[in-house]
Parts: sequence; C-alpha cells; structure tokens
Amino acid sequence: MGTAGWSIPSALSDHFEAEGSGLERYARVFSGAEVNSSFYRRHREATWRRWHDAVPDDFRFAVKLPKAISHDLRLHGGEAELDIFLGDVAPLRAKLGPVLVQLPPSLPTDTARDTAFFRELRRRVAGRIVVEPRHRSWAAPYAIAMLSDFGIDRVYADPQLDELRAAVKLDGFVYVRLHGAPRIYYSAYSADQIAAYEQMLSRAATGSWCIFDNTASGAAIGDALELQRLCRR
Repeated sequence: MGTAGWSIPSALSDHFEAEGSGLERYARVFSGAEVNSSFYRRHREATWRRWHDAVPDDFRFAVKLPKAISHDLRLHGGEAELDIFLGDVAPLRAKLGPVLVQLPPSLPTDTARDTAFFRELRRRVAGRIVVEPRHRSWAAPYAIAMLSDFGIDRVYADPQLDELRAAVKLDGFVYVRLHGAPRIYYSAYSADQIAAYEQMLSRAATGSWCIFDNTASGAAIGDALELQRLCRR
C-alpha cells in the first residue's frame, strides 16, 4: 500500500525518519508508490535511475501510461509511443510494478481497437498490467473476457460506476485506487471506510495493491498509514 507520489505532509513527518530524500523516507515506511506524473510528461533517464537507487530491493513503482496514448490517441495505434514510454521506465528494472492504464470516461469499448492495443501492450510488458476504464461499456462481457484473455487486471476505484466495480474480482490480485470521498482528490477517508477497505483487502491475493490518490490536501499519507496499521494487527 502507498500513495500516488511520495509527498510527506509536515504534520505527519514524525512517522518517517528524518534523514534522506522524501522518497527515501517514504520507502522506509511503505512498499510501493504510484507514479502519476508519467501520465503527463516524460522523465529523464537519470530521474528513473535515481528513483530506482533510492528505494529498497522489495519496493515497487506502479507507473501510469501516458495520456498521449490513452486520451489523445484513444488507444488507436500508439506502438511508437508505447516503446518510448517503456524505454523511459526501463531503468526501474525489477522495481517496476504494475503498468496502470487509466481510460477517459468518454472512451467506450471497440472490439478491434481494444484487442489490437492490449495485444501490443501485453507483448511488450511481461509483468502486471491494470486498467481503470471509466465508460460503462467496459462492464460488458466482451470487455471482461478480452482483458482476462490478455491477463490484464481491472482496477477497483473510488469513485467508480457500479457496473465497473462489479466487474472487478476481489478474491485474487486486486489493484485499488482511492481518490477521496466525498470530495475527489481532497477528502480523507473516515476510520470506518478505511476499516472496510482493510476487510476487503484481507480477501485479496498476496501482492495486491492499494493506492491513495487523495493527495491534493495531503490526506493520502494519513489514510495509508491508518490502513497499514489495520493490516498489521
């Protein structure tokens, strides 16, 4: 479990060792982080290498597919862009965790396009791929079967359309993204909500992820610490 990014609010700094960079301090407490910035822009090779070297061997980075592929090209083609992106993150080596594909709410399924894209993505990525679709058509049996055939997992998110949430299998590997409630990206989760997520995750397979993305007000770190505390009881 962890957060999108690794910014530590000053109010919670006493939960982390004082020495080291922000990422080094974060990685002594949490075992993973989600890199959302890769959605918006490329990072230099030296940046990825620095992040790799800053964390323990068992730490993993989930990386978000660039919006140039998911939102601008809308999954049409994109082979060259995929190769650039995967070349960029290659310095993470064994510390590369799931590749996250977040789709725009306006993108419905398309059999030929979806099959071609996810076939190319799977051909290039041997590890975990997780997809967060946001158009209700992705709850259709075709979409569920297509992603399963390629060994691609579906994200359990909050907020999320009921149909899409129902399509997520919670008894195996699961990737949970919690964006904040009631105000997305800002609100902290209540103690009861976090306890409910802990119960849900207790049924998931070892190696599952839970990422708090309610970072705009600094709530994510506190929520992740509370979930971690509950999981360690």
